[in-house]
Amino acid sequence: MRGRGSALYNSEGISSDMFEIKRLNHAVLYVRNAERAARFYQDVLGFVVAAHMGDRAYFLKTSANTENNHDLGLFSIGPNAPDPTRGERVGLYHLAWQVDTLPELASARDTLIAANALVGVNDHGSSLSLYAQDPDGNEFEVFWMVPQEEWATRQGGRLDIEGEMHKRGLTPVGA
Repeated sequence: MRGRGSALYNSEGISSDMFEIKRLNHAVLYVRNAERAARFYQDVLGFVVAAHMGDRAYFLKTSANTENNHDLGLFSIGPNAPDPTRGERVGLYHLAWQVDTLPELASARDTLIAANALVGVNDHGSSLSLYAQDPDGNEFEVFWMVPQEEWATRQGGRLDIEGEMHKRGLTPVGA
């Protein structure tokens, strides 16, 4: 058993206090060209450069307002690096970036389509999700979290952002 104030028992039955993870602070990706990847995350997701080490590594923030030193690190490993796997090997599947509002999700969808990066969409019931890939094929998700009180009654399935906004009396960003 794990959790705040609970004990963790190992195979010998010895208990120890368990620490608690606060949250995921940042992610780091290997990319073919960190400068190109950083430009993508800036142009498509609005990230800002926090620091860089020449063209070898970039450290990005999701916005200038984040409390993190950086949210995403990008390390160049060269133009001949193989593509990420799609479930053939153990490894990271995708990162998920949360937006605060449905109109922002609609705006993200339009931006991802314009960048030819959108590869899938889904209504998970607990979240409305867009799936995309960066120039190196690293998959990421942009999602809006459905209010928790709705989770038990939602079916999920086909994503209908405009229908969800209409149901909630919201208008698209910039409309």
